[in-house]
Parts: sequence; C-alpha cells; structure tokens
Amino acid sequence: MADRIEKDSLGEVRVPGDALYGAQTQRAVENFPISGRPMPAEVIRAIARVKAACATTNRAMGRLDADRAEAIRAAALAIAAGKHTEHFPIDVFQTGSGTSSNMNVNEVIARLASTPERRVHPNDHVNMGQSSNDVIPTSVHVAARAALAETFFPGVARLAEALRERAVRFDDVVALGRTHTMDAMPRRIGQLLGGHAAMLDAGLARARAADEALAEVALGGTAVGTGFSAPREFVEGTLRELSSLSGLAYREAPNHFAAQGGIDALVFASAAVRGVAISMGKIASDLRWLASGPAGGPAELHFPDLQPGSSIMPGKVNPVMAEVVLQVTAQAIGNDAAIAFAGASGILDLNTFFPLAADNLLSSIRLVGRAAATFAERAVAGLEVDRERCKELVEKSGMLVTALAPKIGYDKAAEIAKEAMKTGRTVREVAKARRVLPDDEIDRLLDPRKMT
Repeated sequence: MADRIEKDSLGEVRVPGDALYGAQTQRAVENFPISGRPMPAEVIRAIARVKAACATTNRAMGRLDADRAEAIRAAALAIAAGKHTEHFPIDVFQTGSGTSSNMNVNEVIARLASTPERRVHPNDHVNMGQSSNDVIPTSVHVAARAALAETFFPGVARLAEALRERAVRFDDVVALGRTHTMDAMPRRIGQLLGGHAAMLDAGLARARAADEALAEVALGGTAVGTGFSAPREFVEGTLRELSSLSGLAYREAPNHFAAQGGIDALVFASAAVRGVAISMGKIASDLRWLASGPAGGPAELHFPDLQPGSSIMPGKVNPVMAEVVLQVTAQAIGNDAAIAFAGASGILDLNTFFPLAADNLLSSIRLVGRAAATFAERAVAGLEVDRERCKELVEKSGMLVTALAPKIGYDKAAEIAKEAMKTGRTVREVAKARRVLPDDEIDRLLDPRKMT
C-alpha cells in the first residue's frame, strides 16, 4: 500500500499507507532508532484502558458525545485486549515523559474510531482531560500492578510453597551446618529449606506493600500537577471506571506534584522485586552448593537431571535451573540500579525517565516471577536428599565437639576436635578413647538430632 501524507502542528509527514497511527507517531519512529525494542506491550495496553475509562467519564459528564465516546471506548478496549500490536512501533528509548507513546495510542484509537461521517481527533477527543504527564505515570502503575498479579506473586508464592513442601518432607534429616563455608553445628534440612521459604514470604509481604503504593496514580494532575482541564468529577469517575476495567482498585495520588515530579512508587516496587530476586539468588546458590559434586563436593542434595551438562564430558549434569535464577538475580539488580538513577534524576515538575523505569520494572517483574515458578517446578519440587551422605558428614565433623564443651571445657573440647580432624577419626571415637566422660554420656551428648 502506498504511503500517505499526514499533518501535525509541525507540518506534513509521510506515513506508511497501512499504518493506523499518524504523523506524531511517525516522527517518533524516525527520531528514536535506538534499541529496536518498542514500549512494553503491557504499558500500551494500560494506556488503552486509561483512554477507555476517560472516554466513558467524558461521555457521562456531557463533554463528549455518545457516538464518539463509544467508538473511542471500543477501539481502546480492543487495544487493551492485545489487538493491533504492530501499530505501536516507537522505541522504548524515547521522550522521557512517554508523550510519543501516549500520542501513538491516541492516534491509533482515533483512526479506528473515525468514520467518513464521524471524525475522531487524537488530541481533542481521545486525549480529552488528560496529559501525557499524568496518563503515562498512571499507565506504568497499571501495567506494573497487572504484571505483579499475573506473574510475580503467583510465581514467587509457588516457589515458597515448593520449599515448604520439601522442608516438611526432609525435616527428619540432620545435616551439617556451615558458617563462613566451614563446618558448623548440625541443623535439619527442613530448617534450612524452611528458612528459605520464610525469606520469600517476607519478600512477598514487602512487594505487596509496594503494590499498594502503586494503587495511587497521577491521573488528574494533567501537565504539571495543577489538574488544569481535569475537573474533580472527571478524575473520580475515570478512576472508578479504570478500577472496574483492570480488576484492581485505583485512587488519586494525594499530591500530584509528588506523583509526577518523582517516581518513588516505582523505585519502591523495583526495590521490592529486587529484594525477592536477591533472596532467590541466595537460595539457588545454597542449593547449588549443597548439590555440588558428586565426588568433589558435599553432594547432600540432588536436583532433577534435566539435560546433559557437557559437550565433551559424558555423564555430566549441571544445576542449570539454579544458574538461571542467579542470572535473573543479576539482571534484576541491574534493572533496579537504572530505576534508582532515574528516580534521583527527575527535575522540577516532571520525571522524564518513565519509559526506562517502565521497561526495567516490567522486565524484573516478568523475569523474577517466571524464574521463581520454573525453579519451583523443575528443580525444587524434585529436590532429593542423600540421607546417608548427610549422616556421614555430620558424624565426621569436628563441630559435634561443641556439645561436649559445657561438660569438659572449651580447651579440652578443642583438643579433641583437632585430634579428630588430624587423625580422620570422629569426635565420638576420640572422646571415648580419651575417656573424658562415660561412653553412654558421650553418646547422649553427641546426638545430632538433639542439637537441632
């Protein structure tokens, strides 16, 4: 199809003939050939939901005729449902307010809603009562909350539950503790895995607090936070409709200058997601270390065999799911660093890092949620324990001598531990040979289970 000529306030622009967008979108496509990645689809869908809610409220207030309002709403909801995705090509590295993507959505909706008898204007009708400066911050919040609900919370909860299930299953297995990577007092495998699950539970609680912070949105502040052209009735009605469309409750930010001049809620959410990613990295590292071997490491745990681990060493199987989690942890930390910088870099009445913040936050939410669910299903749910290996390492460890120290003193206990490690005998054997206590009392004190 031949190109067509579109006009905006700067003049004429040549636009692909089959494009649903117009001049402002085409200018942005040409201006920002940066990453080759468009604005995240979740943000586009969220913008469309905001547009649908605004059209409904503008109609109810008599500011927009019913015919146009319904056409705008129908077009916006189609986009919110994932249609017409190829018509949102603007690079994520664009104007920092996201104005280009706001206008992209406005233009596509206007074209879909227009007929020869009824012209719908992208600014006058679709953008009525709005500014990019309050629509984009609102839409990023909406997109982030949807991703948290759909991917992050279920995935992390599934991993926590898988860890709890394994903790119960192996709570009878006493294994050697380690501090500073060195032998320490024994503890049960169930206690270790239960601690891992508790870390994720605490992280989820922090993430839910961040989700609640995201429920406060900037809509109604318009250009700089003053709310010019957005009557109180419009804001209240639009947020009611947006809550209904999204299935999550939204409320007006108590201070629009804070909501548009800063991205503190996004910084909070990113930090919470990063925190869970860090917990997952620690968990994956712990389990990978305890599963290392089988001849050269602890080999107390065993992951399911998922795939051959080497192109040259036959029979080698690697902890691939733990490695995936650790890579996701690294990426989430990097994403969060970018968002933290963005949060500190807003100037006066508008933070101009919203596209970057949206892209990085949604990336972290998706990666952490999916990695958690996959790690749960393909690694933790099938995790096994080598009971005999755990028993052997506990018995060989010199740290069991700690249980004798209150009876025979620290110095004498240390001598027993050193002799045991030097000779390869167990603490039990050395203590009995030295006759520091009656044999039955030594056996009673050196019961590993009672130490946990």
